Amino acid sequence: MKVAVIGIGLIGGSLMIDLRKRKFASRITGVDTNVQHQNIALLCGLVDEIGNLEDAIDKSDLIVLATPVNTNCSMLPVILDRIEGTSKVVTDMGSTKGSISEISKDHPARGRFVAAHPMAGTEFSGPLASIGRLFDYKTAIICDPEMSDPDALETVKSMLQTLNMKIVYMNSAVHDVHVAYVSHISHITSFSLALSVLEKEQEEENILTLAGGGFESTVRLAKSNGDTWAPIFVENSEYILEAIDTYIEKMEIFRKMIAAKDEAGLKSIMEEANKIRKILN
Repeated sequence: MKVAVIGIGLIGGSLMIDLRKRKFASRITGVDTNVQHQNIALLCGLVDEIGNLEDAIDKSDLIVLATPVNTNCSMLPVILDRIEGTSKVVTDMGSTKGSISEISKDHPARGRFVAAHPMAGTEFSGPLASIGRLFDYKTAIICDPEMSDPDALETVKSMLQTLNMKIVYMNSAVHDVHVAYVSHISHITSFSLALSVLEKEQEEENILTLAGGGFESTVRLAKSNGDTWAPIFVENSEYILEAIDTYIEKMEIFRKMIAAKDEAGLKSIMEEANKIRKILN
């Protein structure tokens, strides 16, 4: 299959590595506005060629959108216009689905689009961050599958299965609620902790020298690229604000118990939190 990947970053680049290695893609065309990303992709053999959007669409059977979610939303109608009446398939790798679902729902070529979200990534960005096996044994969510043509759905499922991903299906709105709580709020709390510590570091320069494994694991996501995450926070703002309010509520409970030196209460709510082990074992 001839594949076009729009956006040569961590997700797009890692996708290219495994789709080529596992013989899913016979030819890969990369599209990116960043010339440095283009050159790295060519030098590292991630792509067979770099093209503009129109040429990449015309040459490919499958078009994968791996750009920030707001860019995915602006590009999808253009791509659907161009592939209307063909057997070509387009999918996206975005972390939000409400907006892109709304934008595409009435398009005559909506059936050629499959909304997908591979739950995989690292805190690093750009083509040099690309790694093989990034997607192995992770979950991939396909949203609103009933809106996609059966053959288009099978094509994207085949790609995700080639990546060794577990496929689940969700409504796009339900998806956005879930990722607000299990993914997006994690990034916000990590960014917030990093800012808090950096602010304190200005007063006490040795604070970061004391940072151990717990701090490093909690703040790791604060290294994530703002170009990727700011659009996600904006696109999914309704559900993220709900998640933030819930998080603040729990923080207030901790604050009150710590202020009251309520050791028994603290143990109780931490034991309640420990139940997450049953899910993340």
